[in-house]
Amino acid sequence: MRVLVTGGSGLVGRFIVNRLVADGHQVTLAGRTEHDPRLFSKPVDFRLFNLNPRENFAPLVDSFDALVHAAFSHVSGRYRGGEGDDVEGFRARNLDATVRLFECAADARVRRGIFLSTRAVYGKHPADMRLVETTSCNPDTEYGAVKLACEQQLANLARTSTMAVTSLRVTGVYGQAPPDRKHKWEDLFADYLAGEPVGARCGTEVHGDDVAGAVALLFGQPVEAVSGEVFNVSDILVDRRELLDMVRRHSGCSHALPERSDTLPNIMDTSKLHRLGWRPGGLPKLEKSVREMLA
Repeated sequence: MRVLVTGGSGLVGRFIVNRLVADGHQVTLAGRTEHDPRLFSKPVDFRLFNLNPRENFAPLVDSFDALVHAAFSHVSGRYRGGEGDDVEGFRARNLDATVRLFECAADARVRRGIFLSTRAVYGKHPADMRLVETTSCNPDTEYGAVKLACEQQLANLARTSTMAVTSLRVTGVYGQAPPDRKHKWEDLFADYLAGEPVGARCGTEVHGDDVAGAVALLFGQPVEAVSGEVFNVSDILVDRRELLDMVRRHSGCSHALPERSDTLPNIMDTSKLHRLGWRPGGLPKLEKSVREMLA
């Protein structure tokens, strides 16, 4: 397929681009600036793209079979709270422009679309509740509210057009960083190795390769099985104590580990995606990634 990936040089997007290229798809990256070719295993085309709700995206999406929307405009380093002091602009760029992009794609007869959403759409729930795709969504951040509004409008587009649109609710994504950037735990690892105090925390995580695997899997499903659907994308529950114990073992560092967190996040149930054949890497992939990050 000819696939357009917005935000393809970002933390999550580059994993998706590399997977689709490896699968033999003809991939074009859309972003604000030309990408570093070292990010990808093979050359990919580039088109200029900004999340501007007044933009006519028709020329951008013309001639593609599929669209993966991984671009997101936010204050650097922040998703929750990423609106900063500009809530109105944040919503315009990430909601209005997103919906317009998919509407232009539908008008251009793009057959498939995947929207990268987030677990933040669920908001807060009782500690022992598993989050399934039908769990009520009560986002408590602007980030989650905007992503949920996108999901809802894109599901409606899937019902009223010939474009099959699917949303992926992705949790914390980890993986090796590109050459000029930090990986998500770089500061945490540095603090631990330097003997600095590290607070207790536990979170749900998934490797970028496994997010890309979910995208590739959905592209292989019948349209009627995925159009208008939402899928959770999460793999393992990671406590900082366990994560830094891997760092300790692979680095030889003898600093004390933080206490185990007594506050656990809600587990995202991924049975729906597993039934399609998705198999994430689990703890072995995390262990391998930690070794690579330390190297």
